[in-house]
Amino acid sequence: MTTTPTRHTGHSLAAGVLTGILALYIALVALGNITDFGTNQQFVRHVLAMDTTFRDDDLMWRAVTSTALQDTAYVLIIAWETAAALLLIWGTWLWARRDHDRARRLSTYGLLMLLLLFGAGFIAIGGEWFAMWQSKSWNGLDAATRIFLLAGVALVVNQLPSGRRDAS
Repeated sequence: MTTTPTRHTGHSLAAGVLTGILALYIALVALGNITDFGTNQQFVRHVLAMDTTFRDDDLMWRAVTSTALQDTAYVLIIAWETAAALLLIWGTWLWARRDHDRARRLSTYGLLMLLLLFGAGFIAIGGEWFAMWQSKSWNGLDAATRIFLLAGVALVVNQLPSGRRDAS
């Protein structure tokens, strides 16, 4: 069986553009967190300390008040963002070079990293476990939801069939 040359549909362009948008976004987030460490450090500290929530005694045992643990969590978040950014930048490069199999694979890894960070990390753990939804001043759920949904859409587009056809 021989295969015909790959017929590329608009899907690969869409996958590359969406991957590139998310690569740019998370690269800027990581760069911002590295160059302006203190701003989001305060966000992470307040969320983990639960100091702007309703302070319900049934929930406050979850609070992490150690600044060393809070800062460790923040550094791990930045490292995760940086790794995701690098994968997505590489994936975008591969989409541009029309190396669709490798582009899909690397983009998938980067997009899954974003889904884990924003879905599991910020929405589930930050939003629910640390009751971030209760805070009027340190609530990042709207931003996390936007990125989670955009990464999810990009992942779906990324996984669409490539348009290859086998010749019989």
